[in-house]
Amino acid sequence: MEILDDTPTNPAEKPWGMEMNNYLMLMHLSQFAGVIVPFAGLVMPLIMWLTNNEKFPEVDRHGKMIINWLISALIYGMIAGLFTLVLIGIPLLIALGLLMIIFPVIGAIKAANGELWTYPLTLPFIK
Repeated sequence: MEILDDTPTNPAEKPWGMEMNNYLMLMHLSQFAGVIVPFAGLVMPLIMWLTNNEKFPEVDRHGKMIINWLISALIYGMIAGLFTLVLIGIPLLIALGLLMIIFPVIGAIKAANGELWTYPLTLPFIK
């Protein structure tokens, strides 16, 4: 009988002691939490990225993508908020709110499968 050794071959690939896919999935899901707990979705991915971006290239790629999406979403939200004065912004705010829920969930599913998924409508602030 063969005994399987599940110890990682490269322990440096475990940010916060997690498998990389789980860690990246958590980054995306923490954005989703920001819809429920205000600002958690802004702060948690930033903390996760800042604590691991130099050691893990995959975290850096995901983190930059997530932070660019958060900045973009805030800008779109401010623009939609201004447009609420002329009633066009209300549907825009609703659409943006739905995207703030849908995109992180899709990103988490993709990250769990080891894929990098770029959020649509993201502006490239951090390259």
